[in-house]
Amino acid sequence: MKSGMKRLLCAGAMLLAVLLPAAGGMQAASASEIKYIVNGAPITSFDIQRRAAFLKLQRRGGANAGDEMVNQVLHLQEMKKLKINVSDQQVNDAYKNFATSNKLTIQQLDSILAQSGVSTEHFKDYIRAQIGWNQALALRARSSGTNEQDAIRQMMKSGQEPSTTEYVLQQVIFVVPDRDRGKLLAKRKREAQQVRDHFGSCETSRDQVKGMIDVTVRNLGRVLEPELPPDWAELVKAAKQGGVTKVRETPRGVEFIAICSTRTASDDKVAQLVFEQQQAKEGKNSTEELSKTYTEELRSKSQIAKR
Repeated sequence: MKSGMKRLLCAGAMLLAVLLPAAGGMQAASASEIKYIVNGAPITSFDIQRRAAFLKLQRRGGANAGDEMVNQVLHLQEMKKLKINVSDQQVNDAYKNFATSNKLTIQQLDSILAQSGVSTEHFKDYIRAQIGWNQALALRARSSGTNEQDAIRQMMKSGQEPSTTEYVLQQVIFVVPDRDRGKLLAKRKREAQQVRDHFGSCETSRDQVKGMIDVTVRNLGRVLEPELPPDWAELVKAAKQGGVTKVRETPRGVEFIAICSTRTASDDKVAQLVFEQQQAKEGKNSTEELSKTYTEELRSKSQIAKR
């Protein structure tokens, strides 16, 4: 999972901690009226009601639901201006991943959101805006990256040779369709564990699973340690060269990753990744700060009418 996807549901990370006890049959608004107009786009009282319910589930009761919706509309408008398109498939995959990571079916998550007054549609709109806004932030960061590049060159000139581990990875997926998840998941997990326990090598893996139904072997290629998906990073780093990670459940079914080879890498790309990690640790130029500044800039240039 990329950094953008990691951030995408960070605001929903606490959702399930309070979701079940909080869900309690909130009534939908009997009437809806326009409360804001943002560059010609309306925000209704019903939009704000659903965002307030979402903030309540996140234990962010002090946040202003109206302002949150204004910011979301501004972010969506900026995405359109930058020609950033987030597909329905990306949104549905993220929604499915959220449900699976919280041990829920999609139907259960749908039901909980409906009971809480948030609704599936509102949560998916939030997901779409988060994915696109992260892309907009990445574009903004790159456009103002002169100082960063200078700092990286200076770091290299000073004799520092930042290095990291480069992995060549292969992913083995035992596919479980949504409709059969409850019935087949345990069986597929046993099958995956058996293959994992007798795994030979990345060169022979396809022969090993030949004839097995709905098993996919994907070559992930070369991946630097800082680029490892967060949900796999610790498992990959714990495995040895030629070894495999533990088996884990994912939205696709049951998977494990094979570490085909590793090497120490040191080049300009590594230097940039190490520099970005250092910046993050020091709290400089954080994504949160950039998002705040960027959003304030959009608000200052926009026509926002409150009714």
